[in-house]
Amino acid sequence: MAPPRLQLALDFVDLHRALTAAAEGVAGGVDWLEVGTPLLKAEGLNAVRALRAKFPRVPIVCAAKTMDAGRLELEAAAKAGATVGTVLAVASDATIEECVEAGRSYGIEVLVDLLGHPDPVGRAKWAEAVGADYVNVHCPIDEQMRGRDPFDTLRAVAAAVRIPVTVAGGINAATAPRAVAAGASVVIVGGAITKAPDAAKAARDLVTALRSGVAGEATTAARGATDADVRRILTEVSTPNISDAAHRQKVLHGWHLTAPGTRMVGRAFTCRSMPGDWAKPVEAIDRCAEGDVLFIDALGLAPAVWGELATNSAVNRRLAGVVVHGAIRDVRDIARLGLPVFARHVCGQAGEPKGLGELGGTLHVDGVDVRPGDWIVGDDDGVIVIPKAKAVEVANRAMYCLEAENRLRAEILGQKSTLAKVMDLEKWEKRVLGGESGLEQLPPR
Repeated sequence: MAPPRLQLALDFVDLHRALTAAAEGVAGGVDWLEVGTPLLKAEGLNAVRALRAKFPRVPIVCAAKTMDAGRLELEAAAKAGATVGTVLAVASDATIEECVEAGRSYGIEVLVDLLGHPDPVGRAKWAEAVGADYVNVHCPIDEQMRGRDPFDTLRAVAAAVRIPVTVAGGINAATAPRAVAAGASVVIVGGAITKAPDAAKAARDLVTALRSGVAGEATTAARGATDADVRRILTEVSTPNISDAAHRQKVLHGWHLTAPGTRMVGRAFTCRSMPGDWAKPVEAIDRCAEGDVLFIDALGLAPAVWGELATNSAVNRRLAGVVVHGAIRDVRDIARLGLPVFARHVCGQAGEPKGLGELGGTLHVDGVDVRPGDWIVGDDDGVIVIPKAKAVEVANRAMYCLEAENRLRAEILGQKSTLAKVMDLEKWEKRVLGGESGLEQLPPR
């Protein structure tokens, strides 16, 4: 059997960044280069032409994910220099058959991508019967973010067909041997190489893992699927990463933080109280589980409902932190204790413990809903709330954002360039009717 091959997915939207990453990957031993669908949509077949010119002996996959006009798209990809063209398994039988015929006519191999098909095994067998060269088991990025992987489907498909099976879905040096053991002939990797501090080394490590069958060290974080994974990931990312991951979700900012430089991560235990009434906040401490964040809504007003004695109690109960939509006092003593406490106000005056309020209800703070069991993350940039139903996805996407930023930083520093140039921002400014940017449409002041 031929040794497993490593395919580098260039899922950029700027050709110059893709070419840089491709050169690093080839230097590290990548076997195939893939013009990823984002790159193909952004730069067109010129991306294939550019890669073919720069890497004349490296097989190039054009990931068009064709759904219609199979002959036309495969012919165009072949003439641009692609070695392999892709068609989606959910396309019509006629479109896939047209792709196969075009492949024979123009000397381009055809890969049927099983992405989204309800019967991947059955469709793979059909694709093999009509002449496809490869089938691809593909766990897409949006499903990876929900904690899924391609390995169960890969094993089933590989057992059902004789043509080579490729696989994509968040694979890195730690998981690549599992892909080979499950039947993959070609392992497709993107971020584990393109987001690594040293992409060439990451590629070499992946090749070693593929050929030896021994798991290597991952350059990207493992995707999470459990509460333990969520906590692990959220301790490594920032509130800006989380906000970016959740479509620029609101961060509660401008509050007082008693322990700058610390990070708070935990599930919410909620408490509602009247301003200055510290009875329910103090009682809530005994109801919290270890690692929880106590989130108190005192209507955003003084007097204080939290102080040093309550903080000592929270430390004893091993809480992860406290958020007070209201006022706190004893801030120097709280800072000495090291527990992260976020507060809207600081006020030396406390109120009376009357016991007005409730524990465990839904809070509404500055336009943000906070429910029991939601994940709360706080750092120097503010506090963000992650609904528990979205925690796995948001955590994984936040790590994805962090890794993307790490790659951008490496390019800025390595090229002695700027963010605007590396990201080609001017090209990506939003355009309106007439071809002008949105900024140019603003009325004069």
